[in-house]
Amino acid sequence: MSFTPELVAELEVLALFDLESTLEGLKIHQHAAPEKVAAAQRLFEKKLIDQPDGGYLTSLGRDAAESVQVLLSILVESKEVA
Repeated sequence: MSFTPELVAELEVLALFDLESTLEGLKIHQHAAPEKVAAAQRLFEKKLIDQPDGGYLTSLGRDAAESVQVLLSILVESKEVA
């Protein structure tokens, strides 16, 4: 499996969520970059978020967002150490 542009866009959207609060959602406006709008729609279809334009993370979505953000943090920290 490889990272397609569509998967990268979905990962980027998941990385935008604030995991410190379950009361904060995300809104992807229709005038946002088309790849972000499409990524949000796909995440909704995969039941990771509760609205096609963002909204809140579902339980599965929260797990996914946590994993994305942990991986991102590891990769960024590894780059800084090198």
